[in-house]
Amino acid sequence: MSNTLGTDTTVVDGRQSQGTSEVGGAHTASPTSPRAARRRSGRGRMRLEIAVLSGPAIIVFLAFVIFPVALAAYYGFFRWHGYGPATDFVGLNNYKLILTDPAFHSVLWHNLLIVVLSLVIQGPLSIILALLLNQKIRGRGLIRVLIFVPYVISEVIVGTGWSLMLQSNGAVNDFLHSVGLGGIAADWLSDPNLAIWSLMGIISWKYIGFAVILMLAGLQSIPEELFEAAQIDGASYWQIQRRITLPLLGPTIRIWAFLSIIGSLQLFDLVYIIWGQYIASTAGVSTMATYMVGQGRNAGNYGYGNAVAVVMFLISLIIALVYQRFVLRRDLQGAVTEGVK
Repeated sequence: MSNTLGTDTTVVDGRQSQGTSEVGGAHTASPTSPRAARRRSGRGRMRLEIAVLSGPAIIVFLAFVIFPVALAAYYGFFRWHGYGPATDFVGLNNYKLILTDPAFHSVLWHNLLIVVLSLVIQGPLSIILALLLNQKIRGRGLIRVLIFVPYVISEVIVGTGWSLMLQSNGAVNDFLHSVGLGGIAADWLSDPNLAIWSLMGIISWKYIGFAVILMLAGLQSIPEELFEAAQIDGASYWQIQRRITLPLLGPTIRIWAFLSIIGSLQLFDLVYIIWGQYIASTAGVSTMATYMVGQGRNAGNYGYGNAVAVVMFLISLIIALVYQRFVLRRDLQGAVTEGVK
């Protein structure tokens, strides 16, 4: 018997056998061994399963997100009136006009203000309400339903109802006069000093139910043993909330804040229904979305409107990426399982 070390050929009793090599008495499988073939087959099945399961979602995402964005970016280079082929090429003029338009700077500031006020107002209120509703109190289920109901009501109904109640001769001022508080009755919709607070009150009333539901889900995922151990150690109620509840509720708060930021940047329906195209700008509540509709569709300049849509998309994308990079990084890393090499 003769052996050739380091090769895949072994001669045994004059017969040549391929597929294994003998090094120190150990046999290693060659690339053509059954084990390697099964491994490649398993990888192929896994890739096929991933393609089958994620393929439809990827197709829908490309068709309804990426393709419209690319099409809007294309039309943003033209002066286009919404019908016929786009032939009046203007290059980057639409985008230059957006970035230099004081009206766009104003609506961008309004959006950023709405983002900050939404976080400052809805965040603490939703946490407080969630802590209260997480206790065993009578009528807890009914209160939860009542808080969540505004969130599922259509924006059209909400906007129409609040626009009627907040008019100068609406139900809110009539109620204030009837209880002897007529001195604080005001024009809640047209006064620039009050309109933004009216908008924030409506937004908080409508969307706080969603935040409360998220916070309740986060609270119920915290093990009760932690609270019991803290109570045994003599911690007070507020110490427990500050040292245990809020830190463990952090991932839920960060996810809610992310959704609130993106929603505030895209706010359109409530502002457009309550204030309309023209009153919104004078009342100081116009947003990038209302600016896009007013300067694009209503003005018959669809090319400019598409350019505004692209700018809105880029602003939202940049903020989302920065938020995920610096705020959601720990949560995302904890949700990803990497293969062991």
